[in-house]
Amino acid sequence: MSTHVPSRPVGMSVSEKTLLDGPALARTLARVAHEIIERNDELESVALVGIRTRGVPIAERLAELIEEQSGVEVALGAVDITFHRDDRAASEGDSGDPTGQPVVHATDLEFPLAGATCVLVDDVLYTGRTIRAAIETLFVRGRPARVQLAVLVDRGHRELPIRPDYVGKNLPTARSERIQVQLVETDGVDRILLVNVAEEDTRA
Repeated sequence: MSTHVPSRPVGMSVSEKTLLDGPALARTLARVAHEIIERNDELESVALVGIRTRGVPIAERLAELIEEQSGVEVALGAVDITFHRDDRAASEGDSGDPTGQPVVHATDLEFPLAGATCVLVDDVLYTGRTIRAAIETLFVRGRPARVQLAVLVDRGHRELPIRPDYVGKNLPTARSERIQVQLVETDGVDRILLVNVAEEDTRA
């Protein structure tokens, strides 16, 4: 999941670099949609399941692109993994309300899981803990035939043995850096930023 960038702390500087603009992001999603079509002979059994928050609009865009390229309308769903995380206190991008309580959204899986190929969709793959929680959420609801993973960005630093089937961009990062995905649906703009937070030299 993408990382929320907090307000600038005292003594810290924040720099941003655009890695992908809107047209580049659109081309990346078109390629991922093509790869999903190529790897799944029975598209009618494929369901795209977005991981809230930004995984949902990405899944919706991929579904539209798959239909444009193949003529097949795939199922769509969404999962909220809030209560299945094992690192909720130090999540990769989840932001709760001001009281510190997690914000819970609906899980929407209005299609039969049995026999389905569920393609989990997220914006950024980092430690892998979000994906583990999403898989657990799926299997609480049913048992799909297979689960695949599509991510817009793989930034490295895995803590679990999770590997994506479809990757928009591999963008290796330092742990001090953050990948921030912004989408028109959630942020009013399409772009991917590299955010670097560094301590300022406050010496005279």
